[in-house]
Amino acid sequence: MKSEDIIVIEDNDTMRLGIVESLKSEGYTVTAFDNGPEALKKFQVLPAAVAIVDLKMDPMNGIDVLRKIKEINSSTEVLMISAFGTVEDAVKAMKLGADDFLTKPFSPEELRMRINKIWEKIINNRKLENLIEHNKLLNDELFTGYDEIIGSSGEIKKVFSLVEQVAEKESTILISGESGTGKELIARVIHQKSKRVAYPFIRINCGALNDNLLESELFGHEKGSFTGAIKQKKGRFELADKGTLFLDEVGDLSPAMQVKLLRVLQEGEFERVGGEITLKADVRIIAASNKNLQKLIAEEKFREDLFYRLSVIPVLIPSLRERKEDIPLLVNYFLQKLAEKNRSENKGISNEGMKLLVEYHWPGNIRELENLVERLYVISPGNEIEPLLIMNHLAGNRSASNRHLNFPLEEAVYSFEKNLILQAMKKSEGVKNRAAKMLGISTSVLYYKLEKYGLI
Repeated sequence: MKSEDIIVIEDNDTMRLGIVESLKSEGYTVTAFDNGPEALKKFQVLPAAVAIVDLKMDPMNGIDVLRKIKEINSSTEVLMISAFGTVEDAVKAMKLGADDFLTKPFSPEELRMRINKIWEKIINNRKLENLIEHNKLLNDELFTGYDEIIGSSGEIKKVFSLVEQVAEKESTILISGESGTGKELIARVIHQKSKRVAYPFIRINCGALNDNLLESELFGHEKGSFTGAIKQKKGRFELADKGTLFLDEVGDLSPAMQVKLLRVLQEGEFERVGGEITLKADVRIIAASNKNLQKLIAEEKFREDLFYRLSVIPVLIPSLRERKEDIPLLVNYFLQKLAEKNRSENKGISNEGMKLLVEYHWPGNIRELENLVERLYVISPGNEIEPLLIMNHLAGNRSASNRHLNFPLEEAVYSFEKNLILQAMKKSEGVKNRAAKMLGISTSVLYYKLEKYGLI
């Protein structure tokens, strides 16, 4: 059943009824009118995909109806029909955008053939539009990923330089780095800059699934191969054909899955779960891990031969504490993104606040930084995020991960708070109620803290 409407504009009752019945028998939904003005009134509210228009009508002729249809909706395909048609009429109609011209009398079969041909054209055009839109969305996503790799430090520039060198090659790449450093973003940039950019970028997290599910996701399965396999399913290798397959957290693969992956990398062949047909896929592999794979090899938890297959080109992503000069750039980028997302004014951070962020250890790397910036953006009452607010939330982060700290939590909080109070007292020229206002606390609380830190 065709889901789009066809509109018929024909002033001859017998002809109009015959066209409607013929097209309805083919499965089309048809709306018919005996004059142009009434049809155009409906068409303005709900344009049809196809219009069949009689050339000779009153009070508006078919050429004028055609012209109005194209003004309202240029994508509507128009079939002109006439018992008095001439070559000149047909040429004029085509110049105005008609798709076809049919001379009366015509058989139901001829009409259906012409309409089916027009409909095939509509479907092909929509497929092309969808493909263009899909590619646009994919490219937008990839360019977004590229733009989100923010930094000007020497460490991140080394990564950019290596990406430029290896992207167009076909070698397998292993991206290493702590959680939250942006390994997937780098993988997407490599795909975007590669010769495979027109084909899919497919990712899978190897640590998120058990062996049975992971095998099915990677290689696909046949119908009935296990309980719940109600139909055949293609795996990620097939879906990524001619493109890039990103294997995230490859260090979490079990020994059994390591063997199966190694076979694909060595031979380029695999079978779906429950299948007997050997399949091939032209795929570039980019793997990533936050674990030290060489340490896992020494512990006999990761195959050495698989490691060398994956790490033909190793790319190491530095931690955030190794590129601290990038933190202000990242913070301002995240704040700008949040302002755009929330359609609100951008918020800023003072030099003192930024210093707190730069000096923090960031065990969760960029992911932790982005999370904290969003939290501060949401809860900060003013347009400038206050240092005391930052300090309090960094203290919370420290208590959750103090195994990463090089100094005790209490000492760090004491030092930060005392420093902020001193700065507030200096800026307020010793006026305590102004200093308290700057710090976002009451004057009585400030007196308590001044006494606590021996500042009065």
